[in-house]
Order: sequence, then structure tokens, then C-alpha cells
Amino acid sequence: MKEYDIIAFGTGSSMNIVSPLLNNPKIKVAVIENEKAGGICLTRGCIPSKMLIYPAEIVHTIHRAKEFFMDVKIKSIDSSSILQRVQKEVDDESRMIERSLKKHPRVDYYNTTGKFVDDYTVEVDGKEIYGDKILLCNGSRALIPPIEGLEDTGYITNKEIFYTLKKLPKSLVIIGGGYVALELGYFMAMMGTDVKIVEMLPRIIYTEEKEISQLVLRELSPYMKFYLGYKAKEVRKRIGKKIVVAENRDKETIEIEGEEILVATGRRSNSDITTPEKSGIAMDERGWIITNQFMETNKENIWACGDANGKYMFKHVANEESEIVFYNAFRGKRIPMDYHAVPHAIFTHPQVASVGMKEEEAMKKYNILVGYYKYENTAMGEAMRIKDYFVKIIVDKDSYRLLGAHIVGEEASILIQEIINLMYTPDGSAIPLFRAMHIHPSMSEVVQRAIYNLREPTDIS
Repeated sequence: MKEYDIIAFGTGSSMNIVSPLLNNPKIKVAVIENEKAGGICLTRGCIPSKMLIYPAEIVHTIHRAKEFFMDVKIKSIDSSSILQRVQKEVDDESRMIERSLKKHPRVDYYNTTGKFVDDYTVEVDGKEIYGDKILLCNGSRALIPPIEGLEDTGYITNKEIFYTLKKLPKSLVIIGGGYVALELGYFMAMMGTDVKIVEMLPRIIYTEEKEISQLVLRELSPYMKFYLGYKAKEVRKRIGKKIVVAENRDKETIEIEGEEILVATGRRSNSDITTPEKSGIAMDERGWIITNQFMETNKENIWACGDANGKYMFKHVANEESEIVFYNAFRGKRIPMDYHAVPHAIFTHPQVASVGMKEEEAMKKYNILVGYYKYENTAMGEAMRIKDYFVKIIVDKDSYRLLGAHIVGEEASILIQEIINLMYTPDGSAIPLFRAMHIHPSMSEVVQRAIYNLREPTDIS
């Protein structure tokens, strides 16, 4: 049996941990990867999806040109070339990472699925290897719901879009109404695909503030059709089309037709194929690896970060967790992971960005004030003819500590960073937003003005 100082599952955020250690000439590392090298973010997640979103944004801007007295038309869109460009760039980057790992003298690269068979012992390619320390950073995969006929009829996920899809379907039914559904649906709709979204919950992006979900629905509805409160129950083929049969709470059924089906119903753990229980690693009922605040599992010298622990499935969180693992596992530190202000963004149109608590959650724990301001009431918002997009900031009334913020509108993912940074200061105070000089006219003024307009929650209209 071959023994290693470290066995690293995955080539995403685990490489943040492993790479600095490879300067040590005495160390030997096994890296296990059963997908393209580079991790989910690079190969089938946030990076390639934004490469698709940018062309979609260009199309959306052209659609708005008439609001500014411009007669502009798109002659054609070569969506296949857009797809191929993204897939090629992902492949090139992935192959570079793989070549680098394979050539490294202190790394053995196993391009296969690793499966625990005993304590600290993993089977790869029919042989067993042993690791003194193990890093479980092996991501997640698409959750496929048990819908009758789905497997026989066929479907795609985000993986196929970034790996194998050669051309966009003329029509698409998306099962799910979360981040992935909206981003990929928005891209395809802007490229000319007839997009229909089936969501079992009463609104899209259900984890966002209700008013944000409603506004995004309104803005996207001209480009795609939404069936809310309908659960997909069956899938079948009919005359070259795929049919999704969906049912609402009242048992009323509808049939939604498309050339292809995209399943975007969440993520699931990979523990069923890596069998960490064989090494005594504790998991929750859904198979996510249980970790403490130091990113340790219940087994000594085994850590988990990123999607594998099922906490926050964002690359920026995985990066932060991997840094915590690096210092705790290999530098003798005891640094806890801090999740008090985890931000995220949805890159559709309008953009959505959120950090911290929602209003309802904050009201249960604190005496709060809520600052609310619309883009259109700033000079830049008026210049851009933006309507109803807004910034919402929640603070503790007694200390002015920032508890959360939610933005829907242009460049939301950028505007919210001002708030995120303050939430990581020692007192997390909103006072610097009052005092800091903001460029006029600029979009950032909408954030400051939200703080200028703090009110009791019942006073927010």
C-alpha cells in the first residue's frame, strides 16, 4: 500500500491548501479528481457561467436601446460559438492544471473516483492508498429529483452545458427556480431560446427577500415563462419534444413542452460514491460531511471544506474555508471559520446581491432599523432610466451594527461589497457609510442614501 502525507480529494479549493506545501521536498501528496481538473467553479460553475452572462447582458442592453432613442437591431447571434469559446477556455485552463499536477515530483495525480475502504485508506484505480492527513474538498453534483420518466427521456444539467452541449435548444424547460436556473435561463433566453421555468415553490429564488423575488420575476417575465407552485411529476416524449407534466397544490396538472429539459433543482453530496463512513467520518442525513468551526471532521487529521460540508456552496466561502484548513492543519493554528457575513450574488437581470440576515430573521433577534432607497432617486439611476431597483440595509437600532443587506439592480454584486467590508470590521458599524464621501453622481450613492433613510421596519413602504 502506498502511503502519503496528504490525500486531497478534488482539485478546486483543495489546491489552495496543497500548493503552498509543495515547497517541502519531503512531502508526498495524492490528488484525486474524477472530473476535469480545476473544481466546480472553473469547469462547470461560476466562471464559465459568467462568461455566458456577459454576452447576454450585451443583448439585454441592445434591447433597451430604444429607451434612449436609438434604433438598434441584432442581425444574428452565433450562440454555438459563444458556447464553444467558453468550453474551450475551460478545457484549456483545466488541462493546464492537470498537466501541472501530473508533472509535479511530489504529487501523484489520480484521475478517478476515490473511495474510502478503511480508516484513512482510499481505493483508487483498484489499489489502496493511505493518507496521514486527508482533505475532503470533493464538491457536489447536481441533485436529480425522482421524476417519473426523466431518466428515459433525458435531460441536461449545468455540467452538460459547459462540457458537451454544442448548440442551444430552440426551446427549454427548466425544472427549478434558483440561482442556476435563473442564470442559465437568462442566458439562453437572451440568445433566443424559448425558456420555461417550472418551480414547485410559490416564487423564484425563494431564499431571497420576497420583494426581490417579485421584482426579478417581473423583470424576467418578458423573456421567459414561469410556472410557479407547480411540481414536476412526470416527463415523457412526444413528436420530437420533451413534455414535463407538473401539478400544483390543488392537483391541477399542466403540460409544458420543450426541445430540451434542464434540471436545476439543487446540489447533492458525493458521499454516496466516496463512502467516508468507511473511515468513520460523520455525515448528516443528506450525506454532507459534518465539520466543526475549525473545519475538522470527527476524525483526527481529516478536514472538509467547500461544497463537501454542505454549508455554503459558494466559491468564495470554499476559498475562505480552505485558508482556515491550511493554517489549522499545517501551521498549528486554531482559527475558527466565521460565517456571520457570507455574501452571494445572482447574475441575471437585474442582478441580486445579499449578505447577512434578511429582515424577518433580524426582527426576531434584534431591535432593527431598515434603510431603503431606490436607484431611480439618484442622479445615476435617473440617467440610466432604472425603475424600482433598490438597496435595503438592516442595522441594529442600538449600535448601528450592520446585520444584513439586499440589493437588486445594476451592479448589485459590486455595490454590496461596501457593506460586506464594514461587516468585517471589529464593530461592524454602518457609521462610515454616513461619513464617507461618495462620488456624485455615481451608482454607489444609492447605498449611502439607504443608510440616510433608516426607519422602523413598519415605516418602510
